[in-house]
Amino acid sequence: MGSGNSFVKTTMERLNSAPWRKRLIIIAASVIAIEGLILAAIIHRRHVAEKALATEASLAAKDAKIIASEREVRSVEALPPRTTFSDFLSGQGLEANTIQKVVQDTRPVYNLARVRAGNQVTMVTSAQGRLKEIGYEIDPEHMLWIRHQSPGFDASVKEIPFVTRVAAVSGAVHSSLFNAVEEQGEQDQLTLNFADIFAWDFDFNTDTQNGDHFEVIVQKKYLNGQFAGYGKILAAEYDSGKQHYQAVLFRDPSGQPAYYAPDGKAVKKAFLRSPLRFAAPITSRFSYHRFHPILKRYLPHLGIDYGAPMGSKVQAVGDGTVIFAGWDGGGGREVKLRHAMGYETFYLHLSRILVHRGEHVHQGQIIALTGRSGLATGPHLDFRIELHGKFRNFLALKLPPARSVAKKDWPAFEKVRGRMLDELASLHSRKAGVEQASLRSPGSDQKTRR
Repeated sequence: MGSGNSFVKTTMERLNSAPWRKRLIIIAASVIAIEGLILAAIIHRRHVAEKALATEASLAAKDAKIIASEREVRSVEALPPRTTFSDFLSGQGLEANTIQKVVQDTRPVYNLARVRAGNQVTMVTSAQGRLKEIGYEIDPEHMLWIRHQSPGFDASVKEIPFVTRVAAVSGAVHSSLFNAVEEQGEQDQLTLNFADIFAWDFDFNTDTQNGDHFEVIVQKKYLNGQFAGYGKILAAEYDSGKQHYQAVLFRDPSGQPAYYAPDGKAVKKAFLRSPLRFAAPITSRFSYHRFHPILKRYLPHLGIDYGAPMGSKVQAVGDGTVIFAGWDGGGGREVKLRHAMGYETFYLHLSRILVHRGEHVHQGQIIALTGRSGLATGPHLDFRIELHGKFRNFLALKLPPARSVAKKDWPAFEKVRGRMLDELASLHSRKAGVEQASLRSPGSDQKTRR
């Protein structure tokens, strides 16, 4: 115990001596200095990190604002009926001076007074609601784009970037051509386009029969992978049993597309075969001795009555000039057209007239709506035709001949005709094969008679 106490005593004496005290102070100061440096380094690093984080947050906020300002918000809406384009833009929240500038800057490219109800309007704005672009669907092929370029607007007309594919459609008529085409998964517009081709030779109101066949090779347009409508019909065929019609698309001498029969004669003639397109049965025919249902006596009926519902569209059967449009006694509201080669056509008992005297109309143009004005027991169209001042039976009238493919274009026409007729024949053969297969009973080896 004595020796232990002596060691402690000696050690304490040494530590309390001046040299050792100095060393301890130096060591303690060094430790404190090192710790201070370490703490300062930690604080500096933390400050640098916080500053970098703040900078990144600021940059991210700026990027978010830029992205938000560049992000587009699109809305598509059909132009409502009886609405001007200016009224539509006003309804979208645009100010009057902006609307005026849009109309003014667009006028050199397109007159916005000519917009049509039902056509699509696309509004493109930023996320903050700033107007960037306006799109208007002029027709199925063209789009008007109005882009905001301070201090005004820049307008241009662009073709809609469709992807076009060629398709073949065929079928048999059981009740109507509309239903026959619909059964193949197609839309009414294809029916109308198809009927327009043969409208000069075949009246789809009265001549369609169960068992008729049709074949058509048509362009289909797609936008972003979705079906967007029909393009040109390249070739068409209709077999009514009694008559067999074929048409091939080819460019006429002026460079315009037109349909020709295989013999090179144009399908389009001077007159359509009906003033109505569909669903209009003949209720009274041309006659010099018909009992009048209202006057109760026999009188000549020098026209054709079509039993069309009230408000059905009436089309001009040929190019011509309106020489009368108004009320004409027992004929009610009436339109009279003068055509070339001494022909005149009459459209009676109308509910509404859509043309005026002196106006030039085109074949197929809608000129009126059916009605029951004048001496009429019900809604219908009384259609008449004169040749050199004498009424003729339109159903029996031999219409003016069609033009033919020019001799210089015949080699090119032959190539197109050969290719398209081969396609129609192939389509017809495939359809016939399917029908024969459906008629065979299971396990039967006997051939079905055609």
